[in-house]
Amino acid sequence: MDNAVALVQAYLRLNGYFTVTEFPIIEALRHGGHRTATDIDVLAFRFPGAGRLVPRAGGSGRRDMIIAGPDTALGVPPDAPDMLIGEVKESRAELNAAATDAAVLRAVLVRFGCCRPADADTTVQSLIRDGRAETSPGHAVRLVAFGSHAPEGRSPRHSIVLLETVVAFLEAYVADNWDVLRHAEFKDPAFGFLVTLFKSGHGRWDMARDVRG
Repeated sequence: MDNAVALVQAYLRLNGYFTVTEFPIIEALRHGGHRTATDIDVLAFRFPGAGRLVPRAGGSGRRDMIIAGPDTALGVPPDAPDMLIGEVKESRAELNAAATDAAVLRAVLVRFGCCRPADADTTVQSLIRDGRAETSPGHAVRLVAFGSHAPEGRSPRHSIVLLETVVAFLEAYVADNWDVLRHAEFKDPAFGFLVTLFKSGHGRWDMARDVRG
């Protein structure tokens, strides 16, 4: 997995999204046969109200602890399921041609059940035109570009989240919740590596850990 994709995946998971990365889109050729048209860097789905709960041992949930809310930079809709179709770049945050291709977007929406095949064309048209759409069941679907810097010129219709924002959120999340996280081991490659840096007490991670106790 690409390093930038790994960072974005960790970021989205901490914000309550289920994720699929590098999802291949297979298309049928006109004269027979098939090929991989492209792959989508990250697809993510979040139910409204999703959060990270640390349960207190015992039968009652009155003393359970909720860790953090979603990052405001993501623009998460508060009351609707939210699906993101994301492109991840280490350079400029922009969508490539495949990410706005109608056939690719139809395949993604139908594959993940966000809308019926009969409704897919209408939803895709709104998505390409506005960078966001609402499906017939009421799900929000959004195009998001992740990258190191925003494109110059006219503001794009799709959402943009900078990698600087992603990394800052991850570091703050670990530092703010260190008293809980330090007891766990994480298999997510990007987030697990960051937690290991904090555990090592090296450099700025040592200072961040000390500030939070």
